[in-house]
Amino acid sequence: MCADSSFVPPLIYAFMGSSRDIAIGPVAVVSLLLGTLVQNEHDPVKNADEYRRLVFTATFFAGITQATLGVLRLGFLIDFLSHAAVIGFMGGAAITIGLQQLKGFLGIKHFTKKSDIVSVMKSVFGSMHHGWNWETIVIATSFLALLLFAKYLAKKNKKLFWVPAIAPLISVILSTFFVYITHAEKEGVAIVKHIEQGINPPSVNEIYFSGENVLKGFRIGIVAGMIALTVSPFQGFKNRSRCNRKNLCFNEDYHVDGNKEMIALGTMNVVGSMTSCYVATGSFSRSAVNYMAGCQTVVSNIVMSCVVFLTLKFLTPLFEYTPNAILSSIIISAVIGLIDYEAAILIWKIDKFDFVACMGAFLGVVFASVEIGLLIAVSISFAKILLQVTRPRTAILGRIPMTSVYRNIQQYQEATKVPGVLIVRVDSAIYFSNSNYIKESILRWLTAEEAHVKATYQTRLQYLIIEMSPVTDIDTSGIHAFEELYRSLFKRDVKLVLANPGRLVLDKLYASGFLDLIGDNKIFLTVADAVFTCSPKILQEV
Repeated sequence: MCADSSFVPPLIYAFMGSSRDIAIGPVAVVSLLLGTLVQNEHDPVKNADEYRRLVFTATFFAGITQATLGVLRLGFLIDFLSHAAVIGFMGGAAITIGLQQLKGFLGIKHFTKKSDIVSVMKSVFGSMHHGWNWETIVIATSFLALLLFAKYLAKKNKKLFWVPAIAPLISVILSTFFVYITHAEKEGVAIVKHIEQGINPPSVNEIYFSGENVLKGFRIGIVAGMIALTVSPFQGFKNRSRCNRKNLCFNEDYHVDGNKEMIALGTMNVVGSMTSCYVATGSFSRSAVNYMAGCQTVVSNIVMSCVVFLTLKFLTPLFEYTPNAILSSIIISAVIGLIDYEAAILIWKIDKFDFVACMGAFLGVVFASVEIGLLIAVSISFAKILLQVTRPRTAILGRIPMTSVYRNIQQYQEATKVPGVLIVRVDSAIYFSNSNYIKESILRWLTAEEAHVKATYQTRLQYLIIEMSPVTDIDTSGIHAFEELYRSLFKRDVKLVLANPGRLVLDKLYASGFLDLIGDNKIFLTVADAVFTCSPKILQEV
């Protein structure tokens, strides 16, 4: 299935995709996710047929999900899974993939089916004295060192970008030749053995369209399809900062249509599910090699597809003696690049809550399962959104000396408060979800300021000016909160003044009758105009 996924999907994408740089094929993270979710339903050894059919079913629904998002222009839903959560999820998935390869790397025959690090480590060390094969370890370690050295050379010298690109192929050829001439398989070195020539037959009849497996395939397909879109390079085009950190911003002189990309990816997976393929998407590393090799059109996908076809058709007998250890080494060297610790450090410096999302997803995948890690990533991402929506920021403004400019006094130490006036800026739209919080925040600012004024024998507060330029919208609950704020201020003998409300907000305040309550003369174009009316002596210094 893996080889077929590098044959059919690239052909479909070449005719439907909008990117000239993206290379299509199986991706480690998606492969792990799909394999783990399907394995939870059917054992790949005991129920091989059901396992394979559920993979095709999940791939079909993954394609339907992706194409539907593109047709309905709902690609923004993917953005709800934050970049920090994706970094953590992919790092955890890389660790999990690498741990799973220890079976082939060490030559262990009996290995746990669980993916968490605790179970894997128990299985590894539990078989140390009777399950490890030293010949396998020598082969795997030697070629892993070769692969890592090839990457090191390319990193030091950009002109040698082709070295890590061909290193896996050279490793396979050399290791296969070595096993063949030494007959290392007789010493316990596991090999690939016989591989069927040609591409797999059509699989339309193997997709579940009825029964309980339809729901299982649908559920798995949605998750796999969304993750496939998340890790696809076209998301990197949409997020240039991520792309630049990986040096993968290819041709910036043309536009990548996200919705068209989703339709293309969805279509190729639907067709792929009917031709014995599983979920395919774009790969950052494969796409980078494409670009650095000078590929400038989608023909690169067609060429790759043709090469894979010829390999499947004529060359598969040559890989009979390929050791499983070399495949494990190639996968381990590939997933190491998915652990983006530099991005994690940057996330820690920028936003601690983002770092919690990153580490939550990472630890969930490593110590529990891919599903748990994904659930944690999504949950923390939504929690952050809800927290930002329900707990918006408010700030006290002060006047910059010798100007009519008002700024946050916590950001500008030279900004000074206006005697008898408290100026508060609301940095969010005001909805039912945050209206009471905003009202309480303003009242807390007011109470604190009144206590300070009283303690320092300053001019009593007479006006509360709310800077509303950041307030893009307000709903009924927000207006009710303002009415309650007005009544609270009335009891304190403090007048409410609004500065620079937007047109939409102003129309709603008029329609609700709130402006009749406070008076039209309490609306001003700028904070400076409001201050001049409330405390005209302050502008004599300007």
